[in-house]
Amino acid sequence: MIQDARLLRLVSLIQLALRPPPGRSRIFLALCVGVTCHVLFAAAVIAMMIAMFFGLSRSYGTVPWPWAGLSNLALIIQFPLAHSFLLTGKGSRILSRLIPGPHGTTLTTTTYAIIASLQLLSLFLLWTPSQIIWWQADGWIFWFICILYSMSWCLLIKASFDAGAEVQSGALGWMSLMAKVRPVFPDMPTEGLFRIIRQPIYVAFAMTLWTVPVWTPDQLALAVCYTLYCFFAPRLKERRFETRYGERFSHYREAVPYVIPRFLISRRNTDAK
Repeated sequence: MIQDARLLRLVSLIQLALRPPPGRSRIFLALCVGVTCHVLFAAAVIAMMIAMFFGLSRSYGTVPWPWAGLSNLALIIQFPLAHSFLLTGKGSRILSRLIPGPHGTTLTTTTYAIIASLQLLSLFLLWTPSQIIWWQADGWIFWFICILYSMSWCLLIKASFDAGAEVQSGALGWMSLMAKVRPVFPDMPTEGLFRIIRQPIYVAFAMTLWTVPVWTPDQLALAVCYTLYCFFAPRLKERRFETRYGERFSHYREAVPYVIPRFLISRRNTDAK
């Protein structure tokens, strides 16, 4: 009995020694989730840039045709569906419960970025190529398109920073948890590229889809589907902004065009006359 009591006491002391001090577990969780988020985010961006550069002609999917067509279609659809759903009220509540414990709500933006990164990785790594190449640029045309492709990505990065890089990258959640503060979202974006159009992130992303040096049926399917998404999905976002910011957003919407810069609209109207 004495030995059992000593053994239990030893186990209790070990557990007490291994138990992190108050606050350490919170910081450890924030760092783990943050590192996971940014590693997956970087991997997803790199996979997307490389896959589209080659027109989706290179990937790791091995689904036999014609079933590969359905598989690829599912990969295309899963991103916009989940991406949009998780931004709704119900989706946000689900996000806040995905990480057990009291910090799920604080980590919502980070969890959202992790899921989006996993979705993009699935799309571009599990795609089954058709092995059909319609056109491949070479010579000076290749380098010209490469410049356009790079510029499109630079615009996307710039627009993301203008909108709030901490939200777009998922950093807001884990950094708020580290600081033990409530996440504070950036104000309604109106500066930078948002002075020119209301949806520069979606427009820049659409540009990356069409400025590739290799064209395949795969790339065309992706470009058409996601361009449509980039045009229609922001309308849901603008409804949320209208609810959140009221007249302020209404004035902004009246002053700034949706996706086509005003100087292009004016030029087109002048040419029509």
